[in-house]
Amino acid sequence: MPTRKESVASEVVAAALAGALSATALHPLEVIKTNLVAKDDTCAEDKDERDDNTGNGMIATAQALYKEGGVARFFRGVQFSAVQSSIEKALYFFSYTCLKQVHSTFSGGAAMNTLTNLILGYAAEWSHLPITLPIDSITTAIQTSSKGDGAFQVLMTMLSSKNQKYYNAISAYYLLCLKPALQYTIYEQVKTVWLRSKSRRALTAVEAFALGMVARTVATILVFPFLRAKVLLQTQGSQQNNTIEGGVSKTTTMVLNEQWNRAGLAGLYQGLSPELTRGVLSAALMLMIKERIAEKVQHVFSTKS
Repeated sequence: MPTRKESVASEVVAAALAGALSATALHPLEVIKTNLVAKDDTCAEDKDERDDNTGNGMIATAQALYKEGGVARFFRGVQFSAVQSSIEKALYFFSYTCLKQVHSTFSGGAAMNTLTNLILGYAAEWSHLPITLPIDSITTAIQTSSKGDGAFQVLMTMLSSKNQKYYNAISAYYLLCLKPALQYTIYEQVKTVWLRSKSRRALTAVEAFALGMVARTVATILVFPFLRAKVLLQTQGSQQNNTIEGGVSKTTTMVLNEQWNRAGLAGLYQGLSPELTRGVLSAALMLMIKERIAEKVQHVFSTKS
């Protein structure tokens, strides 16, 4: 049997590799989603651009991006996205696994209920933000840049800017952090019940894929408005309507109110379609890969023991 340290190691290694692979494979959808979500129709420039273009849909956005830079446009910033996803998933699962083991120790091995799972997942999500949020800001800037600059050029511009704020979207994470907590809570709870009913220790690849899709869909729909607010806040440097009098940056609440007043639910959920497509496939693919890698790593540890 693997030790606790080996169990944590297998979770971290599996999550890091799975996160990087899924982010790389689905990066084109990430680019489409980010550019669609970043469109702010309360901005006069965006209104004019929308009138001159074919619209704000997923296909229209993809066509516009292809005209702008061909196939390569859909892979701009892929290296940053892979690194961010790898670090994010590794730190999340490291924190989550450690917190679960602490809970098990103090509860005498009692199973976690749904609320406890949510709390631990929420706490684990905050563990990686100090590192991954700046990378996310850089990735968003690279993906939404329409100047034709390469990833390195955008990075150098951001690093040389004295006014660049890498954490200006942190307020969106007060609730956005619930997404992975909800996703993995749903996944873990259903997984536990399913495996117990089947008297097995691991999910099959198909089971992990299907369960990952369901869990990500529910979590994404619940917190998507805050993801939209996060992207709008991250791109505020190029959008004058994201500042108020005195040059003070808008808050998440202000951004959400603007989108609600502009178009109601449609304003809050603009870009949901590509995010669901990318997010669901990403979660399902990542969890499927993670389950297989974790199982192999655990087997290696067991053999060495």
